[in-house]
Amino acid sequence: MLLEMKVSGLTIDPITNTPIVILKDLQESKAIPIWIGLFEASAIATELEHVVFSRPMTHDLMHELLKALDVTVSRIEIVDIRNNTFFATVYLERDGQAYRIDARPSDAIALALRANASIFVEEVVLEKSRNIDFGIKLSDIDKFKEDKIKEFLENLSAEDFGKYKM
Repeated sequence: MLLEMKVSGLTIDPITNTPIVILKDLQESKAIPIWIGLFEASAIATELEHVVFSRPMTHDLMHELLKALDVTVSRIEIVDIRNNTFFATVYLERDGQAYRIDARPSDAIALALRANASIFVEEVVLEKSRNIDFGIKLSDIDKFKEDKIKEFLENLSAEDFGKYKM
């Protein structure tokens, strides 16, 4: 079963420093985090914040190409997780003909935002996402955080304190 979702926001995984896009269902009762690349996070963030560049970025170019060819992005679906990797499909339409294109979820989401297309997630993906192996044991997290805090504090310089107003 498919659930319609929306981009709720972007955050950074504190353990891996990897961007995460958060999708929530329309009732905001279910959410799913999807780890994405930095460039894709930037593409999603710029669209969410309505940032316009003087030259088209990759996802803007893709959207403009589709429009020029009279192709509509009808929806995207995040359809599976295999080996901790998410899979998506972009659904396109042109002259009554439908096309399915395999895509990374981050690219599909960036394109869907530009095309005002609906974002759907298979319910099985929500279930599978609860069992993602992050490659770190819970007992290691406290030690990791402690080491990161020590590293951050040790690398602070006097100039760092003047950067932020209190």
